Amino acid sequence: MKIRKRRIAKITRIAKGGKSLGLMLLLIVATFVFTLPVKAQCETKNDAFKSGELVMYDLFFNWKFIWTKAGFASLSTNATTYHGKPSYRMNMLAIGSKKADFFFKMRDTVTCVIGDELQPYYFKKAAEEGKRYTIDEARFSYHDGVCYVKQKRTHRDGKVTTSDYNDSRCIYDMLSILAQARSYDPADYKVGQRIKFPMTTGRKVEEQTLIYRGKKSFTAENDTTYRCLVFSLVEYKKGSEKEVITFYVTDDKNHLPVRLDLYLNFGSAKAFLRSVSGNRHPLTSIIPN
Repeated sequence: MKIRKRRIAKITRIAKGGKSLGLMLLLIVATFVFTLPVKAQCETKNDAFKSGELVMYDLFFNWKFIWTKAGFASLSTNATTYHGKPSYRMNMLAIGSKKADFFFKMRDTVTCVIGDELQPYYFKKAAEEGKRYTIDEARFSYHDGVCYVKQKRTHRDGKVTTSDYNDSRCIYDMLSILAQARSYDPADYKVGQRIKFPMTTGRKVEEQTLIYRGKKSFTAENDTTYRCLVFSLVEYKKGSEKEVITFYVTDDKNHLPVRLDLYLNFGSAKAFLRSVSGNRHPLTSIIPN
């Protein structure tokens, strides 16, 4: 029993010091961005999704060579209005199971509002990760070709920190970037190609690096095989490159992530597509058995 307690305490300390699975899942949806235009003009024609789309994932953790189901994640998109303008509201929910709570509690809810031309308007992330609870928000505005973002973090004790940032490029959040990127044609991707892009977390704006790895087929647990584009999100520490996420995105007009391999400080995790409904286009990336 003492050994088990020490192991749990170690996992919790590591999780607090690094990125949680919840944050990794949110970064997943922020990474399919290879051909986004590098300018503050954020308007893009929506060719990928429609109101009513719902995507579900099963989550699995690995500790000490043991794989266990750890919870689920969902991503929904619905029509709304924002300050009287036609918009979309995207919600992502990541919830750990009771078994996973034994090691690290996770309850993440993320919301973004984007215009009907996919420009970011508002972002909010409410995260309960371990003993920490924070609410991060970002509000976007555009003037003379420059993107401005006002950020605010609210802590459990009521403490509030704020910051402002602007860039001549469009600044995205963890969900609006997915909406933008899904409408782009990946035909010109080159294996090994890299790109950096600015993304707000609600607390700060960070440069993210993405690498295109090529095409590969993936067979899910339901024996459905998908033709996929494979990407890696990497970070750099002390001059060395560390892979954070490898993910498989359907090679069709939907550009849906169907498999996610996450390399965390306290172990590894995987997410697999469970179901999708309300998708705008047929999943033509499915390879017949």
